[in-house]
Amino acid sequence: MPQARAFARAALNGWGIRERADEITLCVSELATNALLHGVPPGRGFLLCLNREGGVLRVELHDSGDGWPLLGVDVDGDGDAESGRGLLLVAALADKWGVVERDPGKIVWCEFGTDVPGVSARTSRRPRE
Repeated sequence: MPQARAFARAALNGWGIRERADEITLCVSELATNALLHGVPPGRGFLLCLNREGGVLRVELHDSGDGWPLLGVDVDGDGDAESGRGLLLVAALADKWGVVERDPGKIVWCEFGTDVPGVSARTSRRPRE
């Protein structure tokens, strides 16, 4: 997820957000990884948006897949669940997070309190051809 992380870092640096930059960048990476592994149908990309309003930074990851994210599900009960670990990190680091249905797909989002007033940035990732 180097492109998603680089985009987030550039936006955060441009806005002067340094205090929570590592947490935000890690959450961007986890959401983008989840989208590529579980949410994006073959041949499609996703849209990453960072918006700031009223001291809150919101990260949104839009994808067109029909899979729904699950938080740390241990299907076989052996404690080795690999699916959902990224969302556990997002839940621990972000102030809020959630999922909103859209047609097609969904938006997975997380929010962080900041002390810099709002602006927004967005980028999309398309699969390599």
